[in-house]
Amino acid sequence: MQETDPRAPSVPDPVVRISHWYGVVIGLVSAAVAVSSAVFIASLANTSSPINTVGNSFIDRAPSWLKEFSTAAFETNSKTVLQSGIWIVLVVVAVVLGYRSTTSIAPLVGGIVFFAIIGYASAIDQPNNNLITALAPFIGATLGILSAIYLASLFRVRTRSINTPSESQVPLGWDRRRFVQSAALLGVAAAAVGVVGRRNEVARINSARAQIPKTLPPVVADETATFIETGFHPAEPFITPTASFYRIDTALSFPTVNIDNWKMQIHGLVNTPREFSYRDLQSLPQVERIITLACVSNPVGGRYIGNAVWQGVWLKDLLEQCGIQQGAQQVFSRSIDGWTCGFPIEAALDGRDAMIAIGMNGEPLSLKHGFPARLVVPGLYGYVSATKWLAEIELSSWDKKGYWIPRGWSREAPIKTQSRIDVPRQDATLRPGLTQIAGVAWAQFTGIERVEVRVDDGPWQIADLGSDTTNDAWRQWVLPWDATAGEHIIQVRATDKSGYTQTEVRQGVAPDGATGWHTRRIRIS
Repeated sequence: MQETDPRAPSVPDPVVRISHWYGVVIGLVSAAVAVSSAVFIASLANTSSPINTVGNSFIDRAPSWLKEFSTAAFETNSKTVLQSGIWIVLVVVAVVLGYRSTTSIAPLVGGIVFFAIIGYASAIDQPNNNLITALAPFIGATLGILSAIYLASLFRVRTRSINTPSESQVPLGWDRRRFVQSAALLGVAAAAVGVVGRRNEVARINSARAQIPKTLPPVVADETATFIETGFHPAEPFITPTASFYRIDTALSFPTVNIDNWKMQIHGLVNTPREFSYRDLQSLPQVERIITLACVSNPVGGRYIGNAVWQGVWLKDLLEQCGIQQGAQQVFSRSIDGWTCGFPIEAALDGRDAMIAIGMNGEPLSLKHGFPARLVVPGLYGYVSATKWLAEIELSSWDKKGYWIPRGWSREAPIKTQSRIDVPRQDATLRPGLTQIAGVAWAQFTGIERVEVRVDDGPWQIADLGSDTTNDAWRQWVLPWDATAGEHIIQVRATDKSGYTQTEVRQGVAPDGATGWHTRRIRIS
């Protein structure tokens, strides 16, 4: 009987060619391990997940036409669509690379490394990210690659030794059960780690929300906003509820601060640079004003506009306390997450109600709308003035360019005189008889003088206007209409207090705001 020589070198078990679909499983599981580990590690650093970091970097580099398309197509859901798109891309790439990794997992490993590099580059590109945030994609990638190598190693054929002259090894096949169990275990572990990472991120946001005070300091008696809520408009409240107020910004997740350490700095072309803590802002004389804000991405008849009661301190007072130097041309501001914008310094000094706001509609600012402080400047589109999560204000020349200016948008952005039809809705079907045509019109810092409505090719009719509370707020308007059967086209135009009547010429939102008469088609039957 022949015995096996224990000193003989062992022969590696042969490798089975991996089925395409087993390769897909390896791709998905290893990608899940990589991403969930990176998300978890980033959460330990109290920063945004790599998904949001990559998304923010994509937003920064996306061409203007793509941003306009996204805003028009998905409106306020564009961020959710982007995040979902990133996840879909990751899944598709994991499936494709896993499918192609039948004889070697090199394509899958290369893909994981490639996405780790993208995550790292995005992290170092964003401000306020630390070393852990930058390294998280590589740590996750390492764990993902190790998972792929381990799962692929299970495709080796097992053998059993026998004592015969003709054959010493008998193939037993590869261990499918062990592969399935291992893949399932790694998948569950990845899901669990991802859930914990997500919970950590939610906890970070909740911790930031917990720092928001419950109340605002009292407003100086003669600086309180006053208005009459009359129910004049049949559909749109005069004051937009905070929960309904539009949100347009470049942040996929809210930047958060420790309110005890937060300071807002004023520097640049000033005689005395100063820092203001949150308590400093609270202790200053508080003012309250009704101001309508509008986004430059608001199309004709769009909803990216809202009217709110803002509370804070006058920007002019703080700038003058610091001493404005000659040569200062713009108020250049930066948010906690690094977003920047700038507007002419004259807009801070010409008597308009420009403020650093800490409150909105009687409550402290929410994270969504800029806690702990934000800029509110009547008459200018938000992309040059409405910095949320305010970190610093610098008086500078025009050499500095805000976030949107190199991307093709105008440097100066006065809000255009505009009007909107709210009711009847587009393509609505109504019954004949007396009804109301109603909407809002705005020309912040100038004020609305007149609103006219035209049905079909008839004459322009002057609408009834709501209270003229302030030039900085929109005005509601209503026109009674005796509707007759048939299809009708309704148009509206506004005239501001300077005598300017908005143009009929249609222009898109780029580079400095949309123009044109809002038009609706309705059916009376």
